[in-house]
Amino acid sequence: MIEFSNVTKYYDKDVVLKDVTFSIEKGELAYITGPSGAGKTTLLKLIYCAEVPDKGQLVVAGSDVNKIKQKEIPYLRRKVGIVFQDFRLLFNKTVYENVALALRIHYMPSKEIKDDVTAVLKEVQLSHKANIYPQHLSGGEQQRVVIARAMVSKPTVLLADEPTGNLDADTSKTIINLFREINARGTTVLIATHNHDLFHGTGRRVFFLKDNQIEKETIG
Repeated sequence: MIEFSNVTKYYDKDVVLKDVTFSIEKGELAYITGPSGAGKTTLLKLIYCAEVPDKGQLVVAGSDVNKIKQKEIPYLRRKVGIVFQDFRLLFNKTVYENVALALRIHYMPSKEIKDDVTAVLKEVQLSHKANIYPQHLSGGEQQRVVIARAMVSKPTVLLADEPTGNLDADTSKTIINLFREINARGTTVLIATHNHDLFHGTGRRVFFLKDNQIEKETIG
């Protein structure tokens, strides 16, 4: 589903990732961890084609990122949902409108948009907040909106960049349980976090990034 083979990425002359090799299987839930600046966010950006490798090969959902054409990137991104650390919600739009936007940019029919947004808001338990603006939600509720927005296109891969970084312990547990439920339905999930509590005792694979490389792989 996701396969890195000796991937290296530079920003100017600085090495951000060096000879990174690992793979995530279809239907797996796995974690990437490491200190700030280790390259976790850049690694995720490579997966959804916000960046391209300078060396090595990267395959995502059957597409070779090195060979993909610019016009094909939007089609790949439909397969990859992204949960950003800073939420990136539009505060002049309601919860419903924020989630629907992910479908409107693909020119989906209004009836399908309504059905899909209604279903995903129910899934994240925010149906009753559909007409509320994000600034009136708690941090945990805002994060669930972000997850709904990422999932409404029915991606095969879900990426999350420090999804609990700004949340308290109880809310973090709720968000991680939601990721587990999404994974249980067949979506491949990769979570980048510096918080070891999120993966400790999960029995899931954990990849440790250090000095821009995969230092080790363990079971959480």
